Amino acid sequence: MPAPILHLGATVLCSHAGQANPLAPFPRVTVSGQPVVSLTSPYAVAGCALTGTPNPPCATAQWVVGAVRVLVGGAPVVTMAGSSVAVPTGTPLLPVMAQTRVLAS
Repeated sequence: MPAPILHLGATVLCSHAGQANPLAPFPRVTVSGQPVVSLTSPYAVAGCALTGTPNPPCATAQWVVGAVRVLVGGAPVVTMAGSSVAVPTGTPLLPVMAQTRVLAS
């Protein structure tokens, strides 16, 4: 099913409301004037609310499922319908807001 492509300016949170940002967006392809994100780009998580527990907070994350038919630089683009895993908690990232003009499946 088609879903919006995530880009550098998309709002993505960890499951504990920490802000997640891509470390290596693909600069040669842009949507809404900002670089898109591919599966090869790790995410850094800042402000994870899991800090007050004995479990370590989310530090990084990686998308594991993206678009099947749309590639940038040979790697699938990340979509709002994709799947991800945060390290070390194993929880998913939650895309909250992204551009809506370009969809990928």
